[in-house]
Amino acid sequence: MAVKIQEFSNVEYPANPALLSKNYQRYSNRKLTLIKKDDTHFDFVLEPTNKTTAKIVIKNIDLKLLIPKTPEWLKKDKDLALITFIEREWNRQQVTFTANSENIEISGGDGFELQNITEVALTNNCLNAGFWEIALFTKEDGNKTLYYQGWFDFPIGHYKNIFENANKISYWDYWWRLEHWQEPSGAIIKNNLLRNVIDEKVALTNFPLDEKIISSGEQSRKVRTTLTKNLTTWRDFYSNQQEIQFATFRTPGFYDPEQSWNTQYWRIGKFEKATLRNIKPISSESNLQEIELLFSDTKTGEKNRLFIGGVNLKDLPKLAISDYTKGLSMPLGIGVPPFFQSYEDLQKKHPDESPFFSYLLDSQDRWINHHQLGVDGSIMHLDKDNPNLVHLYLLSYERNTLIAHFVVNL
Repeated sequence: MAVKIQEFSNVEYPANPALLSKNYQRYSNRKLTLIKKDDTHFDFVLEPTNKTTAKIVIKNIDLKLLIPKTPEWLKKDKDLALITFIEREWNRQQVTFTANSENIEISGGDGFELQNITEVALTNNCLNAGFWEIALFTKEDGNKTLYYQGWFDFPIGHYKNIFENANKISYWDYWWRLEHWQEPSGAIIKNNLLRNVIDEKVALTNFPLDEKIISSGEQSRKVRTTLTKNLTTWRDFYSNQQEIQFATFRTPGFYDPEQSWNTQYWRIGKFEKATLRNIKPISSESNLQEIELLFSDTKTGEKNRLFIGGVNLKDLPKLAISDYTKGLSMPLGIGVPPFFQSYEDLQKKHPDESPFFSYLLDSQDRWINHHQLGVDGSIMHLDKDNPNLVHLYLLSYERNTLIAHFVVNL
């Protein structure tokens, strides 16, 4: 079937945080055709409308891996299943392919794309069900640059069928929440259904509030989508002197500085302590770890907790702080994939089989809408020189900036 694809010029999308190629917009005005191969496998065909542009096919993609699926062992708890589904849909999942991948076919055009495409990306955007995009990359001066980006609505009829094929439940039980961004207010998270605690201890943890904000990679490019000015240290996010605002990420999948996204950082305004646990996830044969960060709401005094678990902390990469972007970068959620991942890696590590979990809870174990609060994920790595130290960073709404840097002593 033909699917309408939308493209934006630099004038139409001045806030685009991507590193743009000098060839951006030179190979545009494409058409998109979706071809169903079987119940879950599809081809995405980018058709040219002129002789200079190549035909590009993303072939035989198993969309069970890009559409929300809850782990079998969570289906018995309606709140955990619900959180799994909406976090899969509300978090970005960008899957990449190298140009020479067996899933990529490039033909025709003036030769530029045949010779210079380095990567193709297919993304289920962090929006309501169906808002997807395709991006094409090349390399210039040693840097990956974006030269084509197109947004489209993945057909909801196909989405529904794949959802039901993967989950063996009715799409109609969840469709309104998935398509209309309705948060699961009041959902209770039962930690014991995710893992059993082996032991725990308070971990000596440093949160240097006066440390200068660290920025690299994606965060450096997103300065233009951070609307609040004069942010220089971590303390500035929690001072209550000004509301922290970002450009809203809205349909079909772009940043709009004219529409601000307000945050609620006072809910994690005062860091209290960190607890380190050895755990046995329900879904894993291995013993793993969990870090709980306890915060006080500086307006109400409420105790709110951030859990990050299902990780072997000793297996984290050893990095310098300046290389934090190479650490384990994950969204909040249960059974979620990384924000960015190769299709090859995704096939090996199905999200619904992952023991990883991360969420914010209040003192009554009620799920906190962290998107509204303004935290979309975390990055972790071991210290380059001391393997007993974990550097843990919190990512803001839409990963625009880091908002905290904790150093946890194991």
